[in-house]
Amino acid sequence: MEFLRPASWEEALAAKAEHPSAVPIAGGTDVMVEINFDHRRPGHLMDLNRIPELHEWEVGDETVRLGASVPYSEVIDRLATELPGLALASHTVGSPQIRNRGSVGGNLGAASPAGDSHPALLAAGAEVEAESVRGTRFIPVEDFYTGVKRNALAEDELIKNIHIKKADGPQQFSKVGTRNAMVIAVCAFSIALHPESRTVRAGIGSAAPTPVRPRAAEDFLGAALEEGGFWDSGATLTPSLAREFAELCAGACNPIDDVRGSAAYRRRAVGVMARRTLGWTWESYRGNRPGGTTTEGGAPCA
Repeated sequence: MEFLRPASWEEALAAKAEHPSAVPIAGGTDVMVEINFDHRRPGHLMDLNRIPELHEWEVGDETVRLGASVPYSEVIDRLATELPGLALASHTVGSPQIRNRGSVGGNLGAASPAGDSHPALLAAGAEVEAESVRGTRFIPVEDFYTGVKRNALAEDELIKNIHIKKADGPQQFSKVGTRNAMVIAVCAFSIALHPESRTVRAGIGSAAPTPVRPRAAEDFLGAALEEGGFWDSGATLTPSLAREFAELCAGACNPIDDVRGSAAYRRRAVGVMARRTLGWTWESYRGNRPGGTTTEGGAPCA
């Protein structure tokens, strides 16, 4: 196995073009596990730790540009206001040591359907900036996942940045596992309310071959909130509306039975998480509206 250590982004792209099968490594929290267990034996490893721009992030007017090697701990400590859903998801990743090394870019590159960052990226609305010696392209995150541990990167491309829309409303993340962190998700769910566009986005993890957006559920809830005047009134959501949203989210799943959980359990858990996180985010939206939270409506949906 040959070890490549480019000192600049340009060198990294040139090395990837010359050795398309080279496996990039930064935190190593996924790659080294596979190598140590002899699940992967690449001809070349490419260390990206000497490339400074991959460790940088920037808050813009509408989006956050997150370098591919920015660790989860930095998201938690510095970007919880702009990216609350991703910060919540980052809290559940491994141990403090893993959170100090692992990154969203690495999670994307691994493309595991159980990756903790994926549901939050889908809910927030993110684009992956991929680059090669041929140029740069931006891939909507929902198009980035192409199969189990497969992604849309060409052989000569590397992830440079992830561009994530800044939160304009409350976001939540929920994960089912044997404990809160240091465990692979049995299933996970994230939701983001976008009051400016009066839309809802959600993401589901570990309940299909790829992370998925439950589009029918998003469309239903967005229409129900608009037609029912909920955005303007701040009324409490009715239990029937929450149940329908949860059922549509569960219906978007295509899970399997494995050692961590059955397909039936995953569908059930996604529905429960969808209902609960909707309740939490909507109550947060009501509480942050001008004039407070005291609008009459139905019973709490969580």
